Amino acid sequence: MRKPYALLLLLLPVLACSHLPTSTTTHTYYPGRGNAWKTRAPEQVGLNATRLAEAIDFAKSQETTQIAPDFSNQAEIFGTPLGPLPPGRAATNGLILCHGYIVAEWGNTERPDPTYSVAKSMLSTVLGITLDKGMIKDIHDPVAQYVTDGGYASAHNQPITWEQHARQTSEWEGELWGKNADFIGHEAFGKGERKPRTLQAPGTYWEYNDVRINRFSLSLLTLWQKPLPQVVKEQIMDPIGASDTWQYLPYFNSIVMIKGRPLPSVSGGTRWGAGLWISARDEARFGYLLLRQGQWGTRQIVSRDWVRQATTRGPIGPDYGYLWWLNTEQKAWPHAPATSFAALGAGSNTIWIDPEHDIVIVWRWHNGNPDELIKRVLAAVEK
Repeated sequence: MRKPYALLLLLLPVLACSHLPTSTTTHTYYPGRGNAWKTRAPEQVGLNATRLAEAIDFAKSQETTQIAPDFSNQAEIFGTPLGPLPPGRAATNGLILCHGYIVAEWGNTERPDPTYSVAKSMLSTVLGITLDKGMIKDIHDPVAQYVTDGGYASAHNQPITWEQHARQTSEWEGELWGKNADFIGHEAFGKGERKPRTLQAPGTYWEYNDVRINRFSLSLLTLWQKPLPQVVKEQIMDPIGASDTWQYLPYFNSIVMIKGRPLPSVSGGTRWGAGLWISARDEARFGYLLLRQGQWGTRQIVSRDWVRQATTRGPIGPDYGYLWWLNTEQKAWPHAPATSFAALGAGSNTIWIDPEHDIVIVWRWHNGNPDELIKRVLAAVEK
């Protein structure tokens, strides 16, 4: 019996990613804090080194043309800024994980840059933790049962639920931080301005809308009664061993009084400045947490049931879960498995998670077609 067992041990490192289970076990690798992150040669995890190198060469060639390196076109694209922006950003960069090990890395992956709407998926995870802790009894509860600051007092807004916020179907009506949820006006919204339309009943219409997500963030702040960046740090980033370089910044005018204390409310993106500024390496940790169904080591940070719900398509709109982009029906990434999902932000900023192949790809400041990189990376998986 010893010889076959020894042969199996020799073969394990070269088994393809697609052949290993994605469920967490006592043998699952989790990186240590900071830079204590093990690497593996592609061949050690069943990847073709030549094809993976070709994929990385492609990624390096796809520098974004959307966001200027000094953010000088921010107002033109999105409208009048409300918060700070850094003086510059990194060039295109990223890394690939297989079974949690770094198998490829390019560019400056340690620089904390704005990640735009990737922050929405972080807020989704905060919502999951809030539900896990019983601070919200049911995701289908109206927000007005918990938040009484006037934002849900109108007849239209009163029935809006937590789920509708997370699905982007809330149709919340109003103004927040100087921006109206109707997105009308070139000065306020730049190229993202929209034409007037009839407001629909909450839950019946899908619209990607940062004003409404900012209202959702403010409502979570009201529940926690402490800054959400502190919640993210204590509940997510510290437990997964993230660096101390990331920041989650508010707008200049998004300070609210809660129980007599001034607290900052953060956004679901960087459309108007501020937002989540984070490195590709820290994003990879966050993506790996979701790949591992909310578990990190022996700790369940957010419940597996939440990860399942958050990555399940809603009844209306595109392939969209609870502030996560999916690949279930409309196939935004035709070469990717239907079970894969992603956090996406302008720029483009991408955290793509593939449970079938046990892979996470973080790709930042690229030209907006992640499927082309996904196709090349999956072509490197040895069958």
